[in-house]
Amino acid sequence: MTAPPFRLEAGRCLIIGEVAMAHDGSLDLAHEFIDEIAAAGAGAVKFQTHIAAAESTPAEPFRVAFSRKDATRYDYWVRTAFSADQWRELAGHCATRHVVFLSTPFSVEAADVLEALGVPAWKVGSGELGNVQLLDRLAATRKPVILSTGMSPLAEIDAAVERVRGAGAPVAVMQCTTAYPCPPERVGLNMIPALRARYRCPVGLSDHSGAIYAGLAAATLGIELLEVHVTLSRHMSGPDVPASVTPDELRQLVEGVRFIERMQASPVDKDAAAREMQPLRDIFTRSLVARLALPAGTVLREDHLAVKKPGTGIPARRLQELVGRRLRRAIAADELLRDDDLMDRSD
Repeated sequence: MTAPPFRLEAGRCLIIGEVAMAHDGSLDLAHEFIDEIAAAGAGAVKFQTHIAAAESTPAEPFRVAFSRKDATRYDYWVRTAFSADQWRELAGHCATRHVVFLSTPFSVEAADVLEALGVPAWKVGSGELGNVQLLDRLAATRKPVILSTGMSPLAEIDAAVERVRGAGAPVAVMQCTTAYPCPPERVGLNMIPALRARYRCPVGLSDHSGAIYAGLAAATLGIELLEVHVTLSRHMSGPDVPASVTPDELRQLVEGVRFIERMQASPVDKDAAAREMQPLRDIFTRSLVARLALPAGTVLREDHLAVKKPGTGIPARRLQELVGRRLRRAIAADELLRDDDLMDRSD
């Protein structure tokens, strides 16, 4: 079964559930992530493809010393790596769940593995924007290249965008802050319209806040891409858990983004809406009524009148117009006044 193509639709955000390395080398766990992310309604599942010998040295430090199994970061990459056949299995599972399979390559060799699987697009990690060898390899495929900008100044983003475009590949740029978790003050929503204006391309948010709020806020800005880390439980181990959402939270996020998109796609005409609401307006708005029984010929004073429901008589806003008018007929207490109950001012 073929996975859905990587396609950005106008007015609809592609929501990417980021597994990254949360599977900790367990193929079964990786499959479980696919099922949970697909069930939550996300459009894509993303992993990371690491080949230790191609990207690392034994001197590479841990960002967070979380592993009791691995003496070095290099050992961790070796232990948690999947084979080409296992990656193919994961891609096939994504296809059966009708979600896009993506994985970030961290070396040219990793890109080769993923290219053999027919990945429909590339995600470039925040630390790789200056890796021109990798950028050239990805852009040469002419497939869309999504650049995450968590550690990059604008000049570096400029150069990466230019390089990818120069090779003829479509580009998208994602605001990102490399902090796990990312506090609200550093999410950088202001960068979303700035990146769109600067690069005139699809933009998104790669969110590490560990909550759904940043993604919802970004959706109101019309992002085309939203990436969030996913954890199956807050009790899982690993450095990304504090920056992740649970499957239930992911489901809420997807529902919220779709709700926002429906609102944005449906501008309201207040005058037309008010006309449609006339039956309710008749019930909930107020009319002018006689405060007490009034004989025919009464010259109305303000204290003769009250405003009460329903709104099917003379509207309450016209109260001052009625002061000084003479009644054509007798009116009972609480009776709604109508225009033909009033004499002309010339009478």
